[in-house]
Amino acid sequence: MKLTNELLKKIIKEEMAKFGEMEDVEKVKADETDADEYADSLEKKIDFIKALKIEESRLLRRIAKINETRRRVARSI
Repeated sequence: MKLTNELLKKIIKEEMAKFGEMEDVEKVKADETDADEYADSLEKKIDFIKALKIEESRLLRRIAKINETRRRVARSI
């Protein structure tokens, strides 16, 4: 199906009919939130990323030890 100008206009009219008339942008009041409300959640996410990085490095060291042990056992066979 090819998207033509006429089809696009038809789709837009159908979608506008679903939601009714558009409100004037200048009359709509937006809800404002302070940045400090989001700071805690952002800080928690950053801390979680740091914790994951520490866990990743610990697991990588463990994998390296496992691989070395596997190599030693394979050589002894």
